[in-house]
Amino acid sequence: MTHAVSELCVPVPWGDIRGKVWGPDQGRPVLCLHGWADNCGTFNTLIPLLPKECRYVAVDLAGHGLSSHRPPGVSYSFPAYVADVRRVADALHLKKFAIIGHSMGADIAGMFSALYPEMVDALILLDTYGLLPTDSTEISKVMRQGIEEMLQFEKKEEKRRVYSYEKAVERLLAANPTLSKDSANILLERGLVQVEGGFVFSRDLRVNFKNIERISLEQSLEMQSRIQASVLVVLAEEGFDRIFSEPAQKKFTSILLQCLQDRNHTVVTVAGDHHVHLDHPEVVAPVVSDFLQSNVSSQSDNRKPKETSNL
Repeated sequence: MTHAVSELCVPVPWGDIRGKVWGPDQGRPVLCLHGWADNCGTFNTLIPLLPKECRYVAVDLAGHGLSSHRPPGVSYSFPAYVADVRRVADALHLKKFAIIGHSMGADIAGMFSALYPEMVDALILLDTYGLLPTDSTEISKVMRQGIEEMLQFEKKEEKRRVYSYEKAVERLLAANPTLSKDSANILLERGLVQVEGGFVFSRDLRVNFKNIERISLEQSLEMQSRIQASVLVVLAEEGFDRIFSEPAQKKFTSILLQCLQDRNHTVVTVAGDHHVHLDHPEVVAPVVSDFLQSNVSSQSDNRKPKETSNL
């Protein structure tokens, strides 16, 4: 099946949030949020395999892809990303919608669904658990590390390394060894900016710093209990559980999963790695499609976006 694709541009106080839109104007809205250091291209191969009656809005999160970087002195945090999701929803006049989130995008989706439960009717978490907590004994250390990283960055003159396209591909694959070369090329469509002498990565270097706004396991479970949407968790056999950046978080996953299952949410494991939705979308698409068709309600209260939304 073929989806019409258009560019999205939503004005925000510091610039624009950019993205891509697939599907009919009056389709049931599905917001798609990518993972850390990726961009909305991460959904390029999956969305064409999903239900054609939906309208998929995939955004470049602030500091990623073609979206504006946050202002100087401002940190990247999950609450700030949640506020950005609300900005996009307001700009597109969305009252209720589904969310598909991958990795960091899934944690943002989980937090949004807890804070705005009346706005989300289906939540799909790709290779993470949503609302991932931090050990309460580690929070102070991690917060301090993130603050120090920001302060040190501000003392230095920012120098962005210029790559040839081939070297940029090599750099991305070195950082993401399970990513296919085709997938790397897809992500680099929005992940590079051409400059004199070659290319620079478009993402803000500050997205590499530790997130300084953390939640404990108790807070995570309380927020999870506020989610009203049906939830689908799609885990990859060789995925997130094997590549935790903070090993102390891994001990919480069984608790998070058990609580999701106790609330009658769906947890599925598929063959593949952390980017299986991009590398091998045919593995993920049937599960996601069935869930969307079963759980996304009729969106009669969602009107066609006005021309000013730049869809």
